[in-house]
Amino acid sequence: MTSRTHADLVAAQSQSRSATSALAASWRRSMLKHGLDPADRRPPDRLSASELALRHQAMAGFLHVAGPQLDQLHDLVGLSGCNVLLTDAEGVVLDQRVLDGDAAQFREWGLWRGAVWSEAAQGTNGIGTCLAEGRQVTIHRDEHFHTRNTGLSCMDAPIWGPDGRLLAALDVSSARADQTERYNRLISAQVASTARAIEAMFFRSSFPQARIVLASDDPGEQSALLAVDKDDLAIGATRAARRVLGLEREGALRPRPAVDLLGRQGDLAGFDKAERAAVMRALARAEGNVSAAARALGVGRATLYRRMARLGITDHPGGLSQH
Repeated sequence: MTSRTHADLVAAQSQSRSATSALAASWRRSMLKHGLDPADRRPPDRLSASELALRHQAMAGFLHVAGPQLDQLHDLVGLSGCNVLLTDAEGVVLDQRVLDGDAAQFREWGLWRGAVWSEAAQGTNGIGTCLAEGRQVTIHRDEHFHTRNTGLSCMDAPIWGPDGRLLAALDVSSARADQTERYNRLISAQVASTARAIEAMFFRSSFPQARIVLASDDPGEQSALLAVDKDDLAIGATRAARRVLGLEREGALRPRPAVDLLGRQGDLAGFDKAERAAVMRALARAEGNVSAAARALGVGRATLYRRMARLGITDHPGGLSQH
């Protein structure tokens, strides 16, 4: 497809009322909302070193957590000529992993630290469209808005912050002419898995004193995590957990009893199992002495007896005693 033909196709689809695909919607946003020209061949804007340093500083904790995951992802895809990129919520590339032999090519494309790949700046592209729509996307070659980007294949997944807001995008880009859509699907699956891992690890690091529990038994909801404090109050929830439990979509979580949240979806058994294990450990360490176990748990003896009754603890291998 020639440069002019691609630009003409994008322009036609952007203004067609009958074009209803997600791709056409992104092209339409790029042209009509953001006023971009698909034939524009200028490279992406790049932040100055000082501007980029400020963004790094603001997200230092997140970048520290994400770094090892970027290394692992690049180990899997780097030898095939792929570039691994991590951006902020505005599409600015903050970190990357690329082989030295491929670096010059990707720098020429503008896929480099400090470059701005928002949809408002570059039109339909993996990073920008992922952030604009808050979902996993693959933008393959001539699906890009700008003709200059049609040599790229970009696989992206969003990363949500502990407050439920969009935090970053994880991208794997390839400029290989023989990059197939089938191979893109394999890479896309790995990108999504890595994005969820980064999201979960950053959530855990954001609540270092809390117990982290799964909010769902659904194997497809492994990123649905709750942070529970020492008083058994849920004080944090991932984006997935907020959706599963019907919590506020964004912002600080209003503390509430974890058993209330988990009980609403029939997940109390898993929570009780953890509490029962904690009580049994305390009793074992106290050699069956309920008073000593209660002191170790920081509760009164009567409170511990009530919890034991609720949890079905009526005996202990070492025998129970009150004193």
